[in-house]
Amino acid sequence: MSDKILAHSARAEQSRSALLPLLRRLHFYIGLFIGPFIFVAALTGALYVMTPQLEAALYSHQLYTSSQGPEKTLAEQVRVAEEYIGPDATITALRPAPTAGETTRVMFTVPTKGSATTAVFVDPHTLEIRGMLNVYGTSGVLPLRTTLDYLHQSLLLGEFGRNYSELAASWLWVASLGGLLLWATSRAPEKIKKGHRSRGQSLLRHRYWHSTLGVALLLGLLFFSATGLTWSRWAGENISSMRSHFGWLTPSVNTLLSPSSEEHHTPSALSAHSETGEHAGHAVPMSGDETGEHAGHSVPASRNIPQQPADEHAEHKMQAMSMAEESVAKVAILPEQFDAVVKTARDAGISAGKIEVRPSTRADKAWTVSEIDRRWPTQVDSVAVDPRNYALLDKVEFAQFGLLAKLTRWGVDAHMGVLFGLPNQLILAVFALGLCVMIVMGYRLWWLRRPAAGQGPHPAETLLYHWRKLSVSARFLLLVGVVALALSLPLMGITLLIMMVIDLLRWQRANRVAA
Repeated sequence: MSDKILAHSARAEQSRSALLPLLRRLHFYIGLFIGPFIFVAALTGALYVMTPQLEAALYSHQLYTSSQGPEKTLAEQVRVAEEYIGPDATITALRPAPTAGETTRVMFTVPTKGSATTAVFVDPHTLEIRGMLNVYGTSGVLPLRTTLDYLHQSLLLGEFGRNYSELAASWLWVASLGGLLLWATSRAPEKIKKGHRSRGQSLLRHRYWHSTLGVALLLGLLFFSATGLTWSRWAGENISSMRSHFGWLTPSVNTLLSPSSEEHHTPSALSAHSETGEHAGHAVPMSGDETGEHAGHSVPASRNIPQQPADEHAEHKMQAMSMAEESVAKVAILPEQFDAVVKTARDAGISAGKIEVRPSTRADKAWTVSEIDRRWPTQVDSVAVDPRNYALLDKVEFAQFGLLAKLTRWGVDAHMGVLFGLPNQLILAVFALGLCVMIVMGYRLWWLRRPAAGQGPHPAETLLYHWRKLSVSARFLLLVGVVALALSLPLMGITLLIMMVIDLLRWQRANRVAA
């Protein structure tokens, strides 16, 4: 009996001793092959979060005015903007001047501009047109930040380029937690001697600073990875499906107008409809359901990409719904309606200085007024208003959000550097640039530890070799975990397979050299 216990203990010890080399080899491969993608994502992200002040200076003529005096009505401002842009444009949103010295932004869709929205900037005091710019997403990101956002998200390569940022986010948390475990289980390093420039001392210095930076930045790196995945293409769809399944989506106002709504209006209870949003700063389809400031991170993929019908009956039903939507009568948007709709919203408690009014040309849809000041984590209330008699139809307050919806809202805004303004920007920049420095140190470590010329790598230093050293139960559990992660994070699964193929080819080559 004691022999069996000793044998089991020996196998367990051998399994534990094989796990750390396996983790170390995986950490090395992530740094070597995925490190460049993480570096680019961190650097472009740091550039993005530090641009609001630069953008404010670059577009100061459009955004600000020195005029004083009473403000004109919203109807007058909208009418001037419509006359300036021409009859072919359709108004899609209005952002009244939030404070004195700022302009009103009237946004239009123009047939010749594609997906971009054109904003006309109006001086609310004199009705002077201050300029016209393309803006993106519901947050209205201007051209400079839009370009940097697409650079961060897709390297300006379109849908294909989005894979790079998803790959970085998929592996960042693994590299961070793996590095923490390696740091915690490693023996104390030899004393670093100041002034010594030997290869060994240089190796110790770089290892110390690499691991110290990793531990110091750990929480931020996990945050980057988690929030970045919500905007990704493949993993983001899985996250969105999970949130929808468990009812964790962010609630939105009910904008459906009933035929009898003119006679009787009562604000409904919290409407948990799956709202449509845009990530203007990350402005391509994404999987989250949050309205953000990124031009490329703001469109939830779950809303932007139609789901495939489960059967023929469902397909016919979807076609019927589409035909019904096309048959809904269109109504004109009148400038006079904006003042009355905003008054109803203000009376209902929409108190933020920055608001956005979204009209509807559909006869069965209400207008919405939303708070858009992301510097404060609670100013995201919204209401639906009937444009026919300006009655309040529905209201959703941030206080009614579920805990996960609140955390998602805060996470989105913090990732983009808009939560609390400048402090958020500085913190993100420090973490992103620190990550870049850590990656550079990791490459320096690899260079210092590379095998001497002519020796070549040891054939046993492979992922498969260390995995086979684990116990049967440990291998099974690890395999189940890897398969689950590969299905949830497809790009992680694909690149892990590539790493294993490289491992195998490397092992075969080393054996041929040894023979």
